[in-house]
Amino acid sequence: MKTFSLRGRLIIALSLLLALMLSILPLPDVITPFRPDWLLLTLIYWSIALPHRANVGTAFVVGLLHDLLLGSVVGVHALALVIPVYLAASQFQRMRNYSVWQQAFVIAALAILNKLLIFWAAYMNRDIQLDYHYFWSIVSSMVFWPWVFLLLRNARRQFAIS
Repeated sequence: MKTFSLRGRLIIALSLLLALMLSILPLPDVITPFRPDWLLLTLIYWSIALPHRANVGTAFVVGLLHDLLLGSVVGVHALALVIPVYLAASQFQRMRNYSVWQQAFVIAALAILNKLLIFWAAYMNRDIQLDYHYFWSIVSSMVFWPWVFLLLRNARRQFAIS
């Protein structure tokens, strides 16, 4: 039983590491505003599927790593990930009963919250203006959610993570 636990933790950690790498992957300037929030999608999936394994603490640690990788103010992405993950984890039974496309709309609402928290922290740190390009990633996160959901669900079933 211990090997399953260790293997499950390893798969979750690898998926979060892959999401971190995808979130810092350099893209052309034309595509950059459309980059989905891979880290948020992955954390929300794991908090819905296995709330006892990936939860607010996981989101906080991964958010701090994300801050360090981006060179931003420490704690900004941690806060912006903790609140949506908490909301998703607190309603995980309800979220499981939604279809994938209904879940995509909930993901869009959580991604809006994530983006607004990041903008608020950046606005408090330095005076910046809100640009409409900032919100394109919400649409792409919503569109990519079904594929992220299916990919991670297949990984969870294949490796028997519980």
